[in-house]
Amino acid sequence: MKLLRQLYDWMLHWAATPYGAIALFLLAFAEASFFPIPPDALLIALVLGARKKAFKFASISTVGSVTGALLGYAIGYFVWWGVEGEFSPFAIFFFDNIPGFTEKIFYNVQSLYDEWNFWIIFTAGFTPIPYKVFTITAGAFNINLILFVIASIISRAGRFFLVAFLIWKFGDPITTFIDKYFNWLAIVFTVLLVGGFVAIKYLF
Repeated sequence: MKLLRQLYDWMLHWAATPYGAIALFLLAFAEASFFPIPPDALLIALVLGARKKAFKFASISTVGSVTGALLGYAIGYFVWWGVEGEFSPFAIFFFDNIPGFTEKIFYNVQSLYDEWNFWIIFTAGFTPIPYKVFTITAGAFNINLILFVIASIISRAGRFFLVAFLIWKFGDPITTFIDKYFNWLAIVFTVLLVGGFVAIKYLF
């Protein structure tokens, strides 16, 4: 917990530097295509440090995440398949190194796209389910790009603006609450993060 506390304090300090917005954009971008840690913790820390910039930070998170989702789509579309429909070495690297991303899950997600279209993209973008699994799979199976972008914008904006609004509206009490119950919140955050990967593995 001490390490998490240090990480929280480190993220919070970005709000007082010129680099906070850049760090937030890069984290949101990476999380949508290959990085396992979501940007929400940094978003919360930045908004707590500068509540007047709450919706600016939410916008940065949204733009970064949707741009990263397009990178994930491009990875699936351009470099996922090798010769004769086999997985490329790049895809195999992802299966071997990205948590919660297996061949079985990859093909199961295809059936989810066939059945749910917009709604499965929206669900993955709004919840702790690892979004990168769906962005890459969408490109690999040539899901309608316009629909993919619209669903990504709505779901990611909905998620980040909701977080930003809550901190903007209840900033001081939430700051006190986080400081007082940080250890428990760290556990909950970890459970949600791991739960997203578990949901991918066992539900799909």
